Amino acid sequence: MSVKSRRSLLLACGALLAVAAVAVPVVVGTASAEQASANQPRIVGGNQASLADHPYAVYLTDAGGNQFCGAVIVSSTAVATAAHCAKAVAKQEIRVVAGREDKRTSDGEALGVSKVWISQGYSDPTQGGDVAVLTVRGQLGYRPAKLPESGDAGLYNKGTQATVLGWGRIADGGARSDYLRSAQVPVVSDSECRSDYTVYDQRSMVCAGYAEGGVDACQGDSGGPLVVGDTLIGIVSFGEGCAKAGKPGVYTRVSAYADDIKTQATPRLLG
Repeated sequence: MSVKSRRSLLLACGALLAVAAVAVPVVVGTASAEQASANQPRIVGGNQASLADHPYAVYLTDAGGNQFCGAVIVSSTAVATAAHCAKAVAKQEIRVVAGREDKRTSDGEALGVSKVWISQGYSDPTQGGDVAVLTVRGQLGYRPAKLPESGDAGLYNKGTQATVLGWGRIADGGARSDYLRSAQVPVVSDSECRSDYTVYDQRSMVCAGYAEGGVDACQGDSGGPLVVGDTLIGIVSFGEGCAKAGKPGVYTRVSAYADDIKTQATPRLLG
């Protein structure tokens, strides 16, 4: 089985696309930005979405403006993304683009990154811990997503309808989207996901998608949010292809890292 992260492969030809729903994860620890871009997933089977409804959805580019992943605002100074996205491009080259629904415009802002935190022990998306927090230079003036609380365990129940967001490809091997897209996908039970992916770890991962396929994240969507309402329950991580039957998207289970994300996202006060 070939499992890939959902970053975008377009940097090689001048454009990085970041998606996170491929079933065969690709290790981005030492990969180039272009490799990261080519391995990412995008939203398949979805529709155009609005930042008015999801102001916390952002994407990542390199210094040349090439998109390679998605991310989600978690505080006024930080965004969460996939660890394999954070390791794909040098810190000084990463830009967080917020408030830009259509990538062809100059709306919103592009902020540099001052700090990168990656979950301890992360090595590969299929091994879990595929989460990172990027501290931006400046302030993000957009509403952040909510992090799950202890009483939100029910959000991970089988059948819960969640929304995945991203600017990635709209078909496996197809063209990338210029604008934000979203798709509704149901949470899949741990037992079902374990039968679909032998590498599945219910402590650090969660799956979402339809048994018949057709709707999924894709290349270029890696690092983007999976939300229920405005609560962040997952981060696009990896998958096998995009929207394949019997191969739901695999996401980082945010509840397992909520405390770490909150700690890293809290603005530091200068004494």
